[in-house]
Amino acid sequence: MYARAQRFWPPPERESPRQAVRQCDHPGCAGDGEYRAPKSRDSLDQYFWFCLDHVRDYNRAWDFCAGMSAAEIESLVRADVTWNRASWPLGRLTAGGLFGFDPERIKDQFGLFSEDFWRRRKRRKARTSPEDEAKRVMDLKGPLTLASLKARYRELCKRHHPDINGGDKAAEERFKEVGQAYRTLLASLSY
Repeated sequence: MYARAQRFWPPPERESPRQAVRQCDHPGCAGDGEYRAPKSRDSLDQYFWFCLDHVRDYNRAWDFCAGMSAAEIESLVRADVTWNRASWPLGRLTAGGLFGFDPERIKDQFGLFSEDFWRRRKRRKARTSPEDEAKRVMDLKGPLTLASLKARYRELCKRHHPDINGGDKAAEERFKEVGQAYRTLLASLSY
């Protein structure tokens, strides 16, 4: 006859040996110290071990900045911005207020670190969006509503229409600009 196969899975439950548990470091407490708390701000890698109730009390009373002046707290915050690592500017400040770099130390094929590049960039006009340009053409400011846009469009059309101005080419060009600006702003309002 066939022998019956022994069942191997799931394995039979065994008692795991109990790990040694620390006793709570609070004086007079016999509870298990399962939760760690730093001993002081100067030794954050050394811990007290407390039970849940005493670690809650310890955390309520913990003040990392106790005994520090406002200047010391400020320097601590500033150091934390760079994860307590030293930092310094990459270039030197030149007479014109721009950062310059030593060309011997940096190979800059595109001229991004040259003072001339940044001066040219600073001189460029700020680019405006089509909506801002259209508002300028129609002389509109502030928040734009459909009613205010239509009213201003009617007013400018009456003023610059070629039939009213006797075929004046400048008025005709201005009429076209106003029409284009109106369509641009109307499209931006519909989204």
